[in-house]
Amino acid sequence: MDDASGFEGFVAEHGDALLRYGYVLTGNPHDAADLVQEALVRLRGAWPRVRRKDDPQGYVRTTMARLHISLWRRRRREHLTWTPPERAGHASFPSDEEQGLWRRLAELPRRQRAVLVLRYYEQLSDSEIAEVLGISTGTVRSQAFRGLDKLRTALSSAPVTDGSTR
Repeated sequence: MDDASGFEGFVAEHGDALLRYGYVLTGNPHDAADLVQEALVRLRGAWPRVRRKDDPQGYVRTTMARLHISLWRRRRREHLTWTPPERAGHASFPSDEEQGLWRRLAELPRRQRAVLVLRYYEQLSDSEIAEVLGISTGTVRSQAFRGLDKLRTALSSAPVTDGSTR
């Protein structure tokens, strides 16, 4: 298999999973698509140098996390709008039943959200998260603690809509 078909095969096989990962990182399907596109452009440029061509997901996911962190470091502020964003219509995104948790996760500050995504979605250790985000392990732990505390508070005060009790 030559380099071009290997890259195309990787994108065809893992594109949806990368899009879901981008959605979890950004909380927005449009930003997720941009993040995946930029990461794949960078992967394509580095494809001849990629050592694990059979499974380059680690390279792409690390690139996506770093791109996301660099974007929120540059922006630092939320952009308020009068109109709410459109809902995602892509099948790769969470169903309506799962949207409550994802909405709460999207409401967290970006650093807390990135730490929780890397810890629970990517199952990285604190030291690996610290390396990916360029922060100390103590900061990783404090951001995870604060993020989980905010999620617990938000979810415990949220009204129950499916008839179950909490």
